[in-house]
Amino acid sequence: MDFGEAAVLVAAGLAAGGVNAVAGGGSLITFPTLLALGMPPVAANVTNSVAVVPGYLAAVGGSARDLSGQRGDLLRLLPSMVLGSAAGCALLLLTPATAFAWAAPALVLAASGALAAQDRLRAIAGEPHPAARQLLVALAACYGGYFGAALGVLLIAVLALTSGERLARVGAAKNVVAAVVGAVTVLAFGGFGPVSWATVGVLAPAAMLGGYAGARLATRLPAKGLRTAIVAVGVAVGLTLLAVQVL
Repeated sequence: MDFGEAAVLVAAGLAAGGVNAVAGGGSLITFPTLLALGMPPVAANVTNSVAVVPGYLAAVGGSARDLSGQRGDLLRLLPSMVLGSAAGCALLLLTPATAFAWAAPALVLAASGALAAQDRLRAIAGEPHPAARQLLVALAACYGGYFGAALGVLLIAVLALTSGERLARVGAAKNVVAAVVGAVTVLAFGGFGPVSWATVGVLAPAAMLGGYAGARLATRLPAKGLRTAIVAVGVAVGLTLLAVQVL
């Protein structure tokens, strides 16, 4: 790795960490960057999944104020987070990626639409059953273990639709869930995946700085503006993923 490649990775890590903390979708910055630098797709995917984890952890620290009172709820969701993300890692390592790759853009676009229509959907559905909340979190975590691009958009949609919290607190909870998913991917891919640890060593600190800064910014954004930004990112990511599959 030369100086120019390292500089590109640092810039991508900073941007991805910030985007992940605010809305999710940072992997759509780092993953193509790794491909452009010549890394094979599976190696790029697992390396990216490991490298962005420090950004998730930093985002938790940056949004700590909005986590007050949510510890019990997040602990109840912990088994779904761990089992779902472990299943996603296993799917990536053991099965062809084609089917899930086509499902990914549909999931991201559906989550973006659900978040945009959150109030109306909650009025129609009423109070969600706890089991449904656990299942939806597990499915989102499975997606995160498998690929992870726009995981934040999926998580915010799931958590917003199944809780009565305001969006800033939902975003803080999303950071915790994403950090748990990321920790599972580090264990799984670190032990069984083709991780480029030199690349992780450059990307991870940059993602951490970007994640903390992005989380601090997110706490200052008005709810309407934050929702609009997250939906816009989700639609852009979903259409990008769809274009990749079509082309």
